[in-house]
Amino acid sequence: MSHTLYETTVQRVQRCELAVPGSNPGMFEKALISGVDFVFLDLEDAVAPDDKVQARKNVIQALNDLDWKGHGITVSVRINGLDTQYMVRDVVDLVEQAGSKIDTLLIPKAGVYADIYMVEAMVTQLEKQQSLTNRIGLEALIETALGMANVEDIARHGAAGRLEALHFGVADYAASNRARTTNIGGLNPDYPGDQWHFAISRMIVACRAYGLRPIDGPFGDIKDPDGYVLAAKRAAALGCEGKWAIHPTQIELANDVFTPPEREIEKAKRILAALKEAAAQGKGAAALDGRLIDAASERMANNVVKVADAIAAKNG
Repeated sequence: MSHTLYETTVQRVQRCELAVPGSNPGMFEKALISGVDFVFLDLEDAVAPDDKVQARKNVIQALNDLDWKGHGITVSVRINGLDTQYMVRDVVDLVEQAGSKIDTLLIPKAGVYADIYMVEAMVTQLEKQQSLTNRIGLEALIETALGMANVEDIARHGAAGRLEALHFGVADYAASNRARTTNIGGLNPDYPGDQWHFAISRMIVACRAYGLRPIDGPFGDIKDPDGYVLAAKRAAALGCEGKWAIHPTQIELANDVFTPPEREIEKAKRILAALKEAAAQGKGAAALDGRLIDAASERMANNVVKVADAIAAKNG
């Protein structure tokens, strides 16, 4: 292993992240009892320009009035983009009026590390101003060609501060690259495989290199649960920790995919036990079920057990 190692900055259970428009308060309480790990209250794409100011007020009220933590939900807010007139007021009002209730802020369309730095500088000053005892984390959407071109730089520098996770925003990424696609997160039959594979894999590598959580974004066709599951499984196979839900029916699908099955947990524990026994005998490797297992097997098994333990702890 390299002497340079970046540990995970903040560990959170994030199997599914439910998107909730800030302009639709009727959905807030439904999200509260949905059983999802993560909720982001959206001030950006899901909110029409004329509704931006009221949506911000709605979200602040929801943060203060609803018991998100009591329902086991990590709550985030997607602010408006840095290129809009709404972003500054989003950050200032949110932190000043509901900062103690916010776990993370989600930055859309991050293109360069300076985008993260700007929001971080604002949050740091506002936390001091408000004498907040909680630390508000940052997450960023990689959803443009510029963001993907700079993803390693964003991850490397962001991880030294508040940045916790990167999300793959497939819809805007497709638009930015002028990609032909059938639906948000869906596959184009003219492409021989998964046209999102390279992009999401690159983001995941950047996350894992610098201790961030990689999260897959939306799947647009809520009437295609099989398509959603396949997309989630591909993301999980590459190393994502979770996926967005744009409708409550997608929550259970994501939770199922990103929760290690019992047989996988049991096998991981058997690998760890076998290697512990081998180590006691002065051996660096062992055989289990007719296959060689070694230190790399131990690291993979530990990943499974840690995820399972975190989910179990969250579920009480």
